[in-house]
Amino acid sequence: MSASAPPRRRRIVIDVRLVIGIGLVTASVAGVVSLVSASDRRITVYAAAETFAPGDRIGEDELLPRQVTLDDAEGLYLREEPQPGLIATQVIRRGELVPMSALGTSEGTRATSLVLALSGEVSESVVAGSLVDVWSSAAGTGDGTVGSSGGFGPPAVLTADAVVIRVIEPDGIVSAADGQSVEVQVPRSRIARVLQAIANGDALAVVPAGIPLASR
Repeated sequence: MSASAPPRRRRIVIDVRLVIGIGLVTASVAGVVSLVSASDRRITVYAAAETFAPGDRIGEDELLPRQVTLDDAEGLYLREEPQPGLIATQVIRRGELVPMSALGTSEGTRATSLVLALSGEVSESVVAGSLVDVWSSAAGTGDGTVGSSGGFGPPAVLTADAVVIRVIEPDGIVSAADGQSVEVQVPRSRIARVLQAIANGDALAVVPAGIPLASR
C-alpha cells in the first residue's frame, strides 16, 4: 500500500501593481501631512478677555489663548502665562492681543482711580477704556451776570488723558438730574488737583480725548 502524497501548499501571489499603489498612496498622504505641518506657522498668544486700564492687574483668568500667525512679530505679544504682579500700562481692549509693550509690574504703578460726580451727562463715546480729559469750572467765581456770585468760572483742564474705568449710570430720578458719575484713572501727580476740585464743589466734566473709529 503506497503512502499518500502530502498536500500542496497554496502559493501566495503578490500583485506588484497593488504594492505600488499602496506605496504611492502612503507617500502622497505623508507628503500632504508634511506640507501642511511645514506651512502651519500658527503660535499661541494671549488676548484680553476684558478691557484693561493702566494699572489693572492681569491674571490668567482674564486672558484667552489664541492660535494666530504673526510671522516675525511673534515676540511683540504675550505668549506665556502672566506672572504675579503683572499690570497693564496702557489700555488693552477686550479681544485684542496683549502686546508686551503694554505690560509692566505693580512696582511701577503711577496712577490711581477716582470717582467723579459730573455736572451733566457724558458722551456716548465715553466707555470703559476711553481716554478723556477732565475739565473743571471753579465754583463761586461768577461775575454776577449769570448765577451771581454762586456761578462758575471758565473751564480749565484738570488732567489730560485720564482712562475711563467705568461709567456709573444714575440711580433714580434725583440722581439722573444731578448728572452721571465716572470712575477714571489719573496720574498720581494730578490727584491733589482733582481732589481739591471735588472738595470745592467745582463743576466737573469729561471730554473724549479721541473718538474710536468703530463709533464713527
